[in-house]
Amino acid sequence: MTEYSDYHAPEGLLTRGTVVVVPGRGESRAAYDRLGRRLAADAYRVRVVDGPEIDADDLNGSLARFGDRLAAAVAGTAAAEGGVTGPLVLVGADSGAAAVAALLGLGGSSAAAMRPGAVVLAGLPGRTAGTGGGWDDELDVRTSCPTHRGVLSNDPDAQRGTLDAPLPGALLDAAYHADLAVPALLLVGDADPLADRDALARTAKTLSRSRLAVVRDAHHDVLNDLQHRSVAAEVVTFLEALRTGLVPAIAVESSAW
Repeated sequence: MTEYSDYHAPEGLLTRGTVVVVPGRGESRAAYDRLGRRLAADAYRVRVVDGPEIDADDLNGSLARFGDRLAAAVAGTAAAEGGVTGPLVLVGADSGAAAVAALLGLGGSSAAAMRPGAVVLAGLPGRTAGTGGGWDDELDVRTSCPTHRGVLSNDPDAQRGTLDAPLPGALLDAAYHADLAVPALLLVGDADPLADRDALARTAKTLSRSRLAVVRDAHHDVLNDLQHRSVAAEVVTFLEALRTGLVPAIAVESSAW
Protein backbone atom coordinates (compact mmCIF):
# COMPACT_ATOMS: atom_id res chain seq x y z
CA MET A 1 0.00 0.00 0.00
CA THR A 2 1.40 3.40 -0.97
CA GLU A 3 2.08 6.00 1.68
CA TYR A 4 0.65 8.92 -0.31
CA SER A 5 -1.87 9.68 -3.02
CA ASP A 6 -0.30 11.77 -5.78
CA TYR A 7 -1.76 13.89 -8.54
CA HIS A 8 0.29 15.62 -11.23
CA ALA A 9 -0.23 18.51 -13.58
CA PRO A 10 -1.17 17.54 -17.14
CA GLU A 11 1.79 16.69 -19.32
CA GLY A 12 3.20 19.69 -21.11
CA LEU A 13 1.98 22.26 -18.58
CA LEU A 14 4.25 24.11 -16.19
CA THR A 15 3.53 23.10 -12.58
CA ARG A 16 2.22 26.18 -10.76
CA GLY A 17 2.84 25.06 -7.18
CA THR A 18 2.64 22.20 -4.70
CA VAL A 19 -0.37 21.39 -2.54
CA VAL A 20 -0.19 18.89 0.32
CA VAL A 21 -3.57 17.84 1.75
CA VAL A 22 -4.00 16.57 5.32
CA PRO A 23 -7.31 14.76 5.99
CA GLY A 24 -9.23 14.92 9.26
CA ARG A 25 -10.83 12.51 11.69
CA GLY A 26 -12.15 9.32 10.19
CA GLU A 27 -11.11 10.22 6.65
CA SER A 28 -8.74 8.30 4.46
CA ARG A 29 -6.89 9.73 1.49
CA ALA A 30 -9.66 8.43 -0.78
CA ALA A 31 -11.95 11.22 0.43
CA TYR A 32 -9.72 13.75 -1.36
CA ASP A 33 -9.38 12.06 -4.73
CA ARG A 34 -11.87 14.46 -6.32
CA LEU A 35 -10.12 17.54 -4.92
CA GLY A 36 -6.69 16.20 -5.85
CA ARG A 37 -7.69 15.56 -9.45
CA ARG A 38 -9.33 18.97 -9.76
CA LEU A 39 -6.35 20.93 -8.42
CA ALA A 40 -3.97 18.87 -10.54
CA ALA A 41 -6.02 19.70 -13.63
CA ASP A 42 -5.22 23.36 -12.89
CA ALA A 43 -1.52 22.44 -13.06
CA TYR A 44 -0.76 22.01 -9.35
CA ARG A 45 1.28 19.15 -7.94
CA VAL A 46 -0.92 17.56 -5.26
CA ARG A 47 -0.03 15.03 -2.59
CA VAL A 48 -2.56 13.71 -0.06
CA VAL A 49 -1.12 12.28 3.15
CA ASP A 50 -2.68 10.34 6.02
CA GLY A 51 -4.33 12.35 8.78
CA PRO A 52 -2.52 13.20 12.02
CA GLU A 53 -2.51 10.93 15.06
CA ILE A 54 -2.94 13.15 18.10
CA ASP A 55 -2.28 11.90 21.63
CA ALA A 56 -3.92 14.26 24.12
CA ASP A 57 -1.38 13.20 26.76
CA ASP A 58 1.59 13.93 24.49
CA LEU A 59 0.53 16.84 22.30
CA ASN A 60 4.03 18.17 21.64
CA GLY A 61 5.32 14.72 20.78
CA SER A 62 2.33 14.08 18.51
CA LEU A 63 2.87 17.34 16.65
CA ALA A 64 6.60 16.67 16.33
CA ARG A 65 5.97 13.26 14.81
CA PHE A 66 3.29 14.69 12.55
CA GLY A 67 5.64 17.49 11.50
CA ASP A 68 8.43 15.07 10.63
CA ARG A 69 6.05 12.93 8.58
CA LEU A 70 4.63 15.97 6.82
CA ALA A 71 8.09 17.37 6.08
CA ALA A 72 9.10 14.05 4.53
CA ALA A 73 5.95 14.04 2.40
CA VAL A 74 6.70 17.56 1.19
CA ALA A 75 10.32 16.72 0.40
CA GLY A 76 9.16 13.73 -1.61
CA THR A 77 7.29 15.96 -4.06
CA ALA A 78 10.53 17.50 -5.33
CA ALA A 79 10.88 17.41 -9.08
CA ALA A 80 13.70 15.35 -10.56
CA GLU A 81 15.44 18.46 -11.85
CA GLY A 82 15.16 20.52 -8.67
CA GLY A 83 13.41 21.12 -5.39
CA VAL A 84 9.76 21.37 -4.40
CA THR A 85 7.85 23.55 -6.84
CA GLY A 86 6.60 26.60 -4.98
CA PRO A 87 4.54 28.02 -3.63
CA LEU A 88 3.98 25.17 -1.18
CA VAL A 89 0.49 25.27 0.29
CA LEU A 90 -0.66 23.03 3.16
CA VAL A 91 -4.38 22.20 3.11
CA GLY A 92 -5.83 20.73 6.29
CA ALA A 93 -9.35 19.54 7.09
CA ASP A 94 -10.84 19.08 10.57
CA SER A 95 -8.07 17.63 12.79
CA GLY A 96 -5.70 18.02 9.85
CA ALA A 97 -6.41 21.76 9.87
CA ALA A 98 -5.89 21.95 13.63
CA ALA A 99 -2.62 20.02 13.45
CA VAL A 100 -1.26 22.13 10.56
CA ALA A 101 -2.11 25.41 12.33
CA ALA A 102 -0.72 24.23 15.67
CA LEU A 103 2.46 22.89 14.07
CA LEU A 104 3.20 26.12 12.19
CA GLY A 105 2.28 28.22 15.19
CA LEU A 106 4.67 26.35 17.46
CA GLY A 107 7.46 26.38 14.88
CA GLY A 108 10.22 23.81 15.25
CA SER A 109 12.60 22.15 12.86
CA SER A 110 10.00 20.37 10.70
CA ALA A 111 7.95 23.53 10.17
CA ALA A 112 11.10 25.46 9.31
CA ALA A 113 12.22 22.78 6.88
CA MET A 114 8.95 22.86 4.93
CA ARG A 115 8.73 26.67 4.59
CA PRO A 116 5.11 26.70 3.33
CA GLY A 117 3.98 29.73 1.40
CA ALA A 118 0.37 29.55 2.62
CA VAL A 119 -2.22 27.39 4.37
CA VAL A 120 -5.84 26.47 3.82
CA LEU A 121 -7.69 25.51 7.01
CA ALA A 122 -11.01 23.84 6.17
CA GLY A 123 -13.62 22.84 8.72
CA LEU A 124 -11.45 23.76 11.69
CA PRO A 125 -13.68 22.44 14.50
CA GLY A 126 -14.67 24.02 17.76
CA ARG A 127 -15.14 22.20 21.04
CA THR A 128 -18.53 20.80 20.06
CA ALA A 129 -18.71 17.06 19.44
CA GLY A 130 -21.25 14.34 18.90
CA THR A 131 -23.11 13.35 15.78
CA GLY A 132 -26.34 12.25 17.44
CA GLY A 133 -26.18 8.52 16.81
CA GLY A 134 -25.18 6.16 14.05
CA TRP A 135 -23.48 6.38 10.69
CA ASP A 136 -26.34 8.16 8.93
CA ASP A 137 -26.24 10.86 11.61
CA GLU A 138 -22.50 11.26 11.13
CA LEU A 139 -22.96 11.55 7.38
CA ASP A 140 -25.55 14.28 7.96
CA VAL A 141 -23.01 16.22 10.00
CA ARG A 142 -20.34 15.73 7.36
CA THR A 143 -22.05 16.31 4.04
CA SER A 144 -25.19 16.46 1.92
CA CYS A 145 -23.28 15.50 -1.24
CA PRO A 146 -24.51 12.04 -2.35
CA THR A 147 -21.21 11.28 -4.08
CA HIS A 148 -19.14 12.10 -1.01
CA ARG A 149 -21.54 10.16 1.23
CA GLY A 150 -21.01 7.17 -1.05
CA VAL A 151 -17.22 7.57 -0.98
CA LEU A 152 -17.21 7.63 2.82
CA SER A 153 -19.68 4.75 3.18
CA ASN A 154 -17.81 2.50 0.75
CA ASP A 155 -14.29 3.31 1.94
CA PRO A 156 -12.89 0.39 3.98
CA ASP A 157 -10.28 2.71 5.48
CA ALA A 158 -12.80 5.29 6.78
CA GLN A 159 -13.20 5.18 10.56
CA ARG A 160 -16.75 5.70 11.74
CA GLY A 161 -17.64 7.48 14.96
CA THR A 162 -14.51 9.60 15.14
CA LEU A 163 -16.46 12.86 15.36
CA ASP A 164 -18.17 11.76 18.58
CA ALA A 165 -15.38 13.14 20.79
CA PRO A 166 -13.93 16.66 20.56
CA LEU A 167 -10.32 17.27 19.69
CA PRO A 168 -7.97 17.86 22.64
CA GLY A 169 -8.45 21.33 24.07
CA ALA A 170 -4.73 22.02 24.00
CA LEU A 171 -4.61 21.27 20.28
CA LEU A 172 -7.53 23.59 19.56
CA ASP A 173 -5.97 26.33 21.70
CA ALA A 174 -2.70 26.01 19.80
CA ALA A 175 -4.53 26.07 16.46
CA TYR A 176 -6.80 29.02 17.20
CA HIS A 177 -4.00 31.09 18.73
CA ALA A 178 -1.32 30.21 16.19
CA ASP A 179 0.56 33.22 14.92
CA LEU A 180 0.70 32.12 11.31
CA ALA A 181 3.31 34.04 9.37
CA VAL A 182 1.89 33.01 5.98
CA PRO A 183 -1.34 33.82 4.12
CA ALA A 184 -4.26 31.74 5.35
CA LEU A 185 -7.58 30.83 3.78
CA LEU A 186 -10.12 29.66 6.38
CA LEU A 187 -13.12 27.76 5.01
CA VAL A 188 -16.23 26.93 7.02
CA GLY A 189 -19.71 25.77 6.14
CA ASP A 190 -22.55 27.79 7.59
CA ALA A 191 -24.39 24.51 8.30
CA ASP A 192 -21.45 22.93 10.12
CA PRO A 193 -22.64 21.99 13.64
CA LEU A 194 -19.07 21.38 14.80
CA ALA A 195 -17.80 24.85 13.87
CA ASP A 196 -17.22 27.73 16.27
CA ARG A 197 -17.85 30.67 13.96
CA ASP A 198 -17.09 33.27 16.63
CA ALA A 199 -13.72 31.70 17.41
CA LEU A 200 -12.91 31.46 13.71
CA ALA A 201 -13.75 35.12 13.20
CA ARG A 202 -11.54 36.13 16.13
CA THR A 203 -8.68 34.04 14.79
CA ALA A 204 -9.04 35.49 11.30
CA LYS A 205 -8.84 39.01 12.71
CA THR A 206 -5.61 38.26 14.56
CA LEU A 207 -3.82 37.01 11.43
CA SER A 208 -2.13 39.57 9.26
CA ARG A 209 -3.03 37.91 5.94
CA SER A 210 -6.15 35.83 6.30
CA ARG A 211 -9.44 35.34 4.51
CA LEU A 212 -12.44 33.71 6.21
CA ALA A 213 -14.79 32.27 3.59
CA VAL A 214 -18.21 30.96 4.68
CA VAL A 215 -19.79 28.43 2.34
CA ARG A 216 -23.57 28.66 2.10
CA ASP A 217 -25.40 25.51 3.28
CA ALA A 218 -22.16 23.53 3.56
CA HIS A 219 -21.58 21.00 6.33
CA HIS A 220 -18.44 19.91 8.19
CA ASP A 221 -16.64 18.33 5.22
CA VAL A 222 -16.57 21.71 3.51
CA LEU A 223 -14.01 20.67 0.87
CA ASN A 224 -16.21 17.79 -0.20
CA ASP A 225 -19.79 18.92 0.33
CA LEU A 226 -22.37 19.71 -2.33
CA GLN A 227 -20.62 23.02 -3.07
CA HIS A 228 -17.26 21.34 -3.76
CA ARG A 229 -16.89 22.96 -7.20
CA SER A 230 -17.28 26.47 -5.79
CA VAL A 231 -15.01 25.65 -2.87
CA ALA A 232 -12.34 24.27 -5.20
CA ALA A 233 -12.64 27.45 -7.25
CA GLU A 234 -12.10 29.52 -4.09
CA VAL A 235 -9.00 27.47 -3.28
CA VAL A 236 -7.63 27.90 -6.81
CA THR A 237 -8.35 31.64 -6.66
CA PHE A 238 -6.34 31.76 -3.43
CA LEU A 239 -3.50 29.73 -4.96
CA GLU A 240 -3.37 32.01 -7.98
CA ALA A 241 -3.48 35.16 -5.82
CA LEU A 242 -0.36 33.98 -4.00
CA ARG A 243 1.53 34.58 -7.22
CA THR A 244 0.50 38.25 -7.31
CA GLY A 245 0.92 39.29 -3.69
CA LEU A 246 -2.69 38.34 -2.82
CA VAL A 247 -4.04 40.79 -5.39
CA PRO A 248 -6.94 39.01 -7.12
CA ALA A 249 -6.76 38.72 -10.89
CA ILE A 250 -10.42 39.69 -11.31
CA ALA A 251 -12.16 42.69 -9.78
CA VAL A 252 -15.91 43.10 -10.24
CA GLU A 253 -16.61 46.62 -11.47
CA SER A 254 -20.36 46.28 -11.91
CA SER A 255 -22.85 43.53 -11.21
CA ALA A 256 -26.63 43.16 -11.12
CA TRP A 257 -26.49 40.03 -8.95
